[in-house]
Amino acid sequence: MGNAPTNPNPVALVTGGAVRVGRAISLGLAEAGFDLVVNYHQSEAEAEQVSRRIRELGRSVVLVQGDVSRSEDVERITEALRRRFRRLDLLVNNASLFRQVPFMEIQEDDWDQVMGVNVKGPFMMAQATADLLDRSGGSVVNLVDLSAFQAWREFPHHSVSKAGALHLTRVMARCLAPRIRVNAIAPGPVLLPDDYDEEKSRKAADRTALGRLGAPEDVLRTILFLDRSPFITGEVIVVDGGQALSGR
Repeated sequence: MGNAPTNPNPVALVTGGAVRVGRAISLGLAEAGFDLVVNYHQSEAEAEQVSRRIRELGRSVVLVQGDVSRSEDVERITEALRRRFRRLDLLVNNASLFRQVPFMEIQEDDWDQVMGVNVKGPFMMAQATADLLDRSGGSVVNLVDLSAFQAWREFPHHSVSKAGALHLTRVMARCLAPRIRVNAIAPGPVLLPDDYDEEKSRKAADRTALGRLGAPEDVLRTILFLDRSPFITGEVIVVDGGQALSGR
């Protein structure tokens, strides 16, 4: 890295930042003034589209392919960050596996993959970037969901992994204090699966207290709120339109 100066702009690293909610986070952070490292696993074409849009917004961006459950990939992601920007102000652990498998049909490899991406990934990403976050007084935001609080029988290992990621958030908040803050966001219906028809979408909206669906931008606004709130750490903000109030 030589004596190259540290990047003067705030820098965010978003895992799984090329598609769905991750895409909205990446683009929204660019609009908010961040330069970006966008990690993706298999969505190369989508990542290139996000990269072009970020550059159109006048921000710098680095794309890095990698599986956050693999230590060698985490090392490659963070090395790209260090080589290009030499700083990190915000780590968003968004990459996630969401698999619907009956409890008795979950295989060991499938269990390990879900736990690897959803729990081990955020741990390794935070550990690998902690020195940069400490230097900037930065923060970490982990994306969980309502299954962190509820036992979703159709998504057993996903539900367990998100509960683990929520507790990991609290442990990290204590271990990385006082310089690094760590919080979590638990979105509800902000972006429905692609195969949802009109009836399923209406039922999802009806389950919220507000009677409507949210949007990925609701998650983005919460990330920006947490980034700008220097006295909040170890917390989770539920962004679900009141769905959890009904217990459904």
